[in-house]
Amino acid sequence: MSFLNAEWRKLAIANYEVDPTILKSYLPPKTELDLWNGTCYVSLVGFMFLNTKLLGFPIPFHRNFEEVNLRFYVKYRDGETWKRGVVFIKEIVPKPALTFVANTVYKEHYQTMKMDHLWFENENKRTVKYTWKSNGVSNSFEVIAELDTIEITPDSETAFITEHYWGYTKANETESFEYEVTHPKWKAYNVFAHEINVDFGSVYGSNFDFLNHIEPTSVMLAEGSEITVENKRKI
Repeated sequence: MSFLNAEWRKLAIANYEVDPTILKSYLPPKTELDLWNGTCYVSLVGFMFLNTKLLGFPIPFHRNFEEVNLRFYVKYRDGETWKRGVVFIKEIVPKPALTFVANTVYKEHYQTMKMDHLWFENENKRTVKYTWKSNGVSNSFEVIAELDTIEITPDSETAFITEHYWGYTKANETESFEYEVTHPKWKAYNVFAHEINVDFGSVYGSNFDFLNHIEPTSVMLAEGSEITVENKRKI
């Protein structure tokens, strides 16, 4: 049985090119950075969890909620196979119980904040916006996109960003936890405008304050799908 079943929907993704040395201290043991055509990315990702079940059971008042995370991309060599995964700097959710379970079971870096979202569409466009409040300051990530989805081209930047199917966290100084995230290939929307109002230093730590002063290399909106998060193992 999967640890978690849910839907991830309307994933707004902003990708920032960074110096790889910034991420070295965050690397879980036995993983290495995964680059896109030589570029090291961190991504700001906002989305909705819908119809969430833990070990097959819906938890009252914890089925539908926002998440915003800052993540980067890694790979792990398992025998002759390279597994491509993500590492989270921090994951923000609005429910304390979610933070407790994720941090306790998966050694993740969740934090509870007041959150909200807006999904809106008219005859010309769709708007997806996620907001969260850190230390009394409001942060937001808004994407404006076309109404219809498009296929994600294989081997494209969007495919690289959306097709990392493993998660890695540091278990101790020499070992990591690995867990699989399963979902079909997603579709995306053409994005034609975005607005990011985030105090990265306050929310994610001083190492990421520089993101306040640069523009993302690319911004994406993926539709998402049903997903599962499988049980962890130590590597």
